Amino acid sequence: MSSSVSAVPAASADRAACHFGTALEFETDCADVFGAMSSAQQDFVLLDVRSPELFAQGHVPGAINLPQRKIVDVKLRDYPDATLFVVYCAGPHCNGAHRGAYRLAKKLGRPVKLMVGGVTGWVDEGFALARADTA
Repeated sequence: MSSSVSAVPAASADRAACHFGTALEFETDCADVFGAMSSAQQDFVLLDVRSPELFAQGHVPGAINLPQRKIVDVKLRDYPDATLFVVYCAGPHCNGAHRGAYRLAKKLGRPVKLMVGGVTGWVDEGFALARADTA
């Protein structure tokens, strides 16, 4: 008798490696972003794609506020074309980061990853938020 977990057999190791490896091309997590920023190995630009009001209430330290609807070429002209952007929004209940990532990739041809969990994930990991008056 099988459980609901094993009722559908797991993919082969090769297929699983391909699937999860592909996912990592599109996503990063809060701990990896924190680690890179804390060790001065930040090789990306972190974009908070929420509204300026929500950004002011609390955001990831070092993030730039650029609401997803305002992601346009003129706003990014100071960044080389190969600049990696990492986007986040409020959390898993919000698709603003996906929308921002789509705009960066589809409309602007920019490399992009999504920070899984957004602000919610950041706080869940125990990392502090900055406020607009302390950033």
